[in-house]
Amino acid sequence: MKRFWIYSPIFIVLVALAACGMLFASFPTAALAQQPTETPTPQGIYITVLSDEPFANIRMGPSSSIYPKVGILYPGDTALALGRSPGGDWIKIEYPGAPNNAGWVYSPLVRLSSGALRIAEPPPTPIPPATATIDPTFAAQFTIVPTNVRLPTFTPPPPLVVTSYTQAPASLPNDSVPLAVIIIALAILGAIGFLLSLFLRR
Repeated sequence: MKRFWIYSPIFIVLVALAACGMLFASFPTAALAQQPTETPTPQGIYITVLSDEPFANIRMGPSSSIYPKVGILYPGDTALALGRSPGGDWIKIEYPGAPNNAGWVYSPLVRLSSGALRIAEPPPTPIPPATATIDPTFAAQFTIVPTNVRLPTFTPPPPLVVTSYTQAPASLPNDSVPLAVIIIALAILGAIGFLLSLFLRR
């Protein structure tokens, strides 16, 4: 009986150590199973945006004047190349968010990895917005046609006639009667008439 009590603690310790060993042995396998596995990089031809420009525009088609811009890529960004334009000036790339998840980038702005790209058909040309038409009859009401008006002609005034005056003679002719003599004579005649009227009244 004494042996049982002596060996029982030893047996319990051994069982505990065995359980711990089995627990730690299974831990690395479970930890490795929970680690994410790396997905293999898809193989293909990629473009890398060069650092010469601040960014590269991504357009709906291979033209900057016809197709609208659908996004941008910054220097160092990469994208999967899907094709090229017939002249090779534009490269079709995979661009999520664009129509059909594809866009076109100008080839001088990117560097292409090794490989040959097939020629990709450009998308249909976008329909331009409808332009408003103006009724020509209505517009003619606001058209002002200038009328030719003859400018007034300048008529010179007639020449001015300057009247010239001659200096009066300093002395009257000898045969004329002086004005003072006539006045004196009229005064004398008036005085005589006045005196006669007084005399006749008496």
